[in-house]
Amino acid sequence: MKRTAIISAIAIALIAFGLIGIKSFNNSRPSDKEDPLQHNAAINYQNYCAGCHGDNLEKFAVKAWMEEEGSTSAFNSIKFGIVDIGMPAFQNTFTDEEIEALADYVKKGIPEDKSMLKPAVTTDGVIESERQRFVVDTVVTGLDVPWGLAFLPDGDLLISERAGTLHRFSNGKLSPPVEGLPPVMVFGQGGLLDLCLHPEYEKNGWIYLAYSALNTESSERIGNTSVMRAKLKGNKLVDVQIIFKGLPDTDRGHHFGCKLAFDKKGYLYFGIGDRGQHFDFPQKLDNHNGKIHRINDDGSIPADNPFVNTPGAMPSIYSYGHRNPQGTCIHPLTDELWESEHGPRGGDELNLIRPGLNYGWPVISYGINYDGTILTDITEKDGLEQPVFYWTPSIAPCGMTFVTGTRYKFWHNNLLMGSLRFHYLERIVLKGHSVIHREKLLEDIGRVRNVVIGPDGLIYVAIENPGKIVRLVPVE
Repeated sequence: MKRTAIISAIAIALIAFGLIGIKSFNNSRPSDKEDPLQHNAAINYQNYCAGCHGDNLEKFAVKAWMEEEGSTSAFNSIKFGIVDIGMPAFQNTFTDEEIEALADYVKKGIPEDKSMLKPAVTTDGVIESERQRFVVDTVVTGLDVPWGLAFLPDGDLLISERAGTLHRFSNGKLSPPVEGLPPVMVFGQGGLLDLCLHPEYEKNGWIYLAYSALNTESSERIGNTSVMRAKLKGNKLVDVQIIFKGLPDTDRGHHFGCKLAFDKKGYLYFGIGDRGQHFDFPQKLDNHNGKIHRINDDGSIPADNPFVNTPGAMPSIYSYGHRNPQGTCIHPLTDELWESEHGPRGGDELNLIRPGLNYGWPVISYGINYDGTILTDITEKDGLEQPVFYWTPSIAPCGMTFVTGTRYKFWHNNLLMGSLRFHYLERIVLKGHSVIHREKLLEDIGRVRNVVIGPDGLIYVAIENPGKIVRLVPVE
C-alpha cells in the first residue's frame, strides 16, 4: 500500500475514533516560496490535531514546554504520545522530519498571551472509574439549561435550550438562535425540550422537537407538551409540522416530560408527565398526561397501539400511570423501550415499558409527598407494574442512553442516566431486565440534564448552570 493511502486510512480511522476533527485533506500544492514541510505541517495539524486542540491552537493547557528553547518536548509528545491524557502516538504515521515540522508549527502557533488558551481537558488528569479510564473534554460553553442534543451528519451539534432557543454548534462556534420555532411556553420546567433526528434523516431531513406549547388562543398562560418536525435550511426551520399536541392544556409549570426516541421500526416514543395533577390524569385514558405515547413519524397513530379501539381513550397512549418521564431510550439489541421518571420525595423509577400496562402512579409509589405526608401507603398492587429499579432518596433522573459502539469496551450496553439533584452521571449494568450494578461518574459536575452517544462513539453530557457540553474521552 502506498504511503498516501496509509495516511488516508489512518486519518479515516482517527476520525472514526474522535481523535481528530472531521475535516477533509487539503491536496493543494505549496507555492514555490513556501517550505513544503511547513505547508504539510499546517495540513497535518488540521487533520490530526485540531479536533482536540482547536482549529487555531486555542485548546492547550499552559505548560512549561511552551517557554522552552526549541521544540524537543513538543516533538516527543507528538511522536510518543501522552497515554495519561489520551493523546495518541504518531511515530508510525509521520517521519521524524514531519513530526519536527509539526512540532515547530505548534510551538510557533501558541499565542504570547497564554490567558487566551482554553484547555481541552478540564479535569485534573485521568479519571479512574471502576472499569474505564477517561478524561473530560469541554466541547461547548456559554449555555444556560441545555436540554436536547442531536448530531447532524456533518458533525455539527444541534442544542435545544429550555429557554426556548435552538442552536447549531459548528466549527467551535454557537450559532444565533435558529428561527422558525412555534410559540413556546417558557415557564417553570417548560420550554424547548428534547430533539432528535429521523432515523433516515439523510434522506428526508426531518428534525423532531418536543416543547411545551403555549396556547395562543387563551388569555391565560396555559399549554401542554407538543411534538413538531421541521427541516433546517440555513439558520431557519422550514416545513414546520405540529404532529402531536398534548391535551388538556393546564396552567401548571411542571411535569411536561419529554424525551424522544425512535425504535428500529420507525415508531416515535415520548412521555408526558401528570402536569402536577396526579389525581386527575395518570389513571384515566381520556387525556395525554401521565402517559407514554407512540406515534408514526408523521404523527399518525399505529394501528396496533394498545388503546386505539378503546372508546374515549387517546389512541397515542402506549402505557399509563406515570408521574414525570424524562428519560426514554431504546435498547440497542432488543429494541425494548426503557424509561426513567421522577417520583415525588423518593421513588424515582427505572421502567421497562410494555404496551397497554399501568405503571401505578399515584396508586402505588415508593415515595412520599414533598411535605413528608403519605401519598399512598402501598407500593404494590395486582395489575400495576413494579419498576425495574427505584431510588430513595430521589436522584431526579433525566436523559439517559445506552452505551453503544466500541469506544468503551468495559461499558458496552450499559445504561447511562443523568442525576439533576445529586450532580452526577449514573452507570447502570443490566442483566436481562434486572439492575445488577451501579456506579456514580462525574460526581459534583453539575445538574446532568442529558447524555447521548456522538457519531465519534464518545459520550456527550449536557450540564446545567452554567450550561455546557462535555465529552468523556476514553484512555486505554
